[in-house]
Amino acid sequence: MTDVPVAVEIDGLRVVRGERVVLDDLSLRLSAGRVIGLLGPSGCGKSTLLRAIVGVQVVERGTVRVLGLAAGSASLRTRVVAVALLGAPELLVLDEPTVGLDPVLRTDMWDLFHRLAGEGRTLLVSSHVMDEATRCDELLLMRDGAILAQETPQSLLSRTGARDTEEAFLTLVRDRSLTPA
Repeated sequence: MTDVPVAVEIDGLRVVRGERVVLDDLSLRLSAGRVIGLLGPSGCGKSTLLRAIVGVQVVERGTVRVLGLAAGSASLRTRVVAVALLGAPELLVLDEPTVGLDPVLRTDMWDLFHRLAGEGRTLLVSSHVMDEATRCDELLLMRDGAILAQETPQSLLSRTGARDTEEAFLTLVRDRSLTPA
């Protein structure tokens, strides 16, 4: 078995805003060279997680490593700016990039995302629109600051017995026994 490079590694992440715990003990690994969908309802912590990944979110505890570097470190911020200026980022973090787009432009965007992943880049795309899940190589389904599932769309549908990803998400919400411990 070959080792798949890791684009993002998060261990024990906790983010608190005011009195509210937004993310609590969140851990995950995101493989490089994939289109990864971060899906969940508004207010579930998607944007907070994205902010932690790009190093602009204050975290109470835990570690976030992006492309092998600690998020928030001077070398990572410098690296992100340099890569953005060169136009060939290894990781693209996109917060709801297709919201409000017409169907043709939305399809063109997803085609571009997959072309970039085919070149070895990693794309983390957030959305609250569940039908976008089928366009991803891998899914992170999120609710109330927790990851309910991290798997391919096909695996999710098979495991839950659902007809579509929205039904699969609702099945996970209703039946916590299907959610990994």
